[in-house]
Amino acid sequence: MAFNFQYFSPILIFLLALLIQFTESRLTQETFKSTFGTSSISNADEGTNWAVLVAGSRGYGNYRHQADICHAYQILKKNGLKDENIVVFMYDDIAHNEDNPRKGIIINNPKGGDVYKGVPKDYTGKYLTTSNLLAAILGNKTAIKGGSGKVINSGPNDRIFIYYSDHGSPGVLTMPNDDDLYAKDFINTLKKKHQMGTYKSMVIYVEACEAGSIFEGLLPKEWNIYVTTASNPEESSWATYCPGFDPSPPEEYDTCLGDLYSVAWMEDSDMHNTQSETVEQQYQVVKKRTADAGEHGSHVMEYGNINFSKDHLSLYIGSSTTTDSGHKHHNKGGKGNHNNQASSTPVEQHEADILYLKRKVSRAPEGSIKRKEAQKELDDALSHREHVDCTFEEIGKTLFGEEQGNAMIKTVRSTGQSIVDDWDCFKTLVETYKTHCGALSTYGKKHMRAFANMCNSGVQQAQLAKVASQVCGKQV
Repeated sequence: MAFNFQYFSPILIFLLALLIQFTESRLTQETFKSTFGTSSISNADEGTNWAVLVAGSRGYGNYRHQADICHAYQILKKNGLKDENIVVFMYDDIAHNEDNPRKGIIINNPKGGDVYKGVPKDYTGKYLTTSNLLAAILGNKTAIKGGSGKVINSGPNDRIFIYYSDHGSPGVLTMPNDDDLYAKDFINTLKKKHQMGTYKSMVIYVEACEAGSIFEGLLPKEWNIYVTTASNPEESSWATYCPGFDPSPPEEYDTCLGDLYSVAWMEDSDMHNTQSETVEQQYQVVKKRTADAGEHGSHVMEYGNINFSKDHLSLYIGSSTTTDSGHKHHNKGGKGNHNNQASSTPVEQHEADILYLKRKVSRAPEGSIKRKEAQKELDDALSHREHVDCTFEEIGKTLFGEEQGNAMIKTVRSTGQSIVDDWDCFKTLVETYKTHCGALSTYGKKHMRAFANMCNSGVQQAQLAKVASQVCGKQV
């Protein structure tokens, strides 16, 4: 039967049209969902959650960094993010390492469960590079070389969470293939992402020594990016759950299981509903727990657009309908157990590496080849540290004089200033040092501020080349 609309009032016609439009819209949405499924959504009106997780180290002595990243993945997964929206960078040489007492398993807490199971292997081994990381953040698939090819293909209403855990140094985040991430390159990538308009807001957590130097004086507020770091621009961050300290990892472990700042935010996330806790509230919990360690702690910092700290955590790390602390991936922590957490004794990042080597020596049978090899590895590490320290001291004295040399090398700029004005100079002097004195180890990179101060004082490449060749005795 056909309807003759001339008998209906205009108001009735309008209401009927709205009903038809609503019905078609609902049918379209239901059809789309049943056909394609849904992405990781933090809120129906807020877009998709994306995450980038980066462990920038390799080697069993750095167990804690990959353990941190794996734990973070489990939190995101539990909170509803899909693997297609989580990009993981880790060397992947820990779980099945010959020194790992629990093969195929990684833990991030002395009483914690396996956090390695199910973690995507997006960029591992030689594909864990700075270029791949920056391309993934920008969503630039054509620039990716190797790996899964997964990138952050975000849109203007999406939220992005980036978490990095590893060693750091003034102006630099370490990567495992002699391919370090300089602050300026990271900041330029964030700038491009902002100019592309492919995110609504972004939260970045950085676990590293001198992590504040990556953002100090470099990150504008108008980019809608909020950052917290484990340390300010001039101090170390700290490892925790280390052998011989309280609480210690299980007896069979010779290495630290996590990092203080990292386990603080993750154990807090395990214990609380992210839909009710804000980024700022978590920042305060992490700041207190990290500072409570006193001289064995660091100053957790904030950078960028602080307004976004008022957002609920669910907008960045997803949300779970439960806060079941008995989940096998959970590590007990958070505000409700803060006093117990604070009792843990952290270890300075570089000392955590030496602690591991000392444990290897003590574990090996007396007089065995294994013990001799472990002792040589420890002796070489300690000798290298002494050599590097002396080298930078001599370079400083030669460039700036006996009295001013040490001060010029270690000078820290005032708050609000980036560590260096000319980043091209900074990179050039680093490479010049490598040419004449050899590659910088993780420990050696603690002296990176020296190159920044040289540039700020007008030292040219030829000057450093001459001095470094004299000090290191390597003519090129």
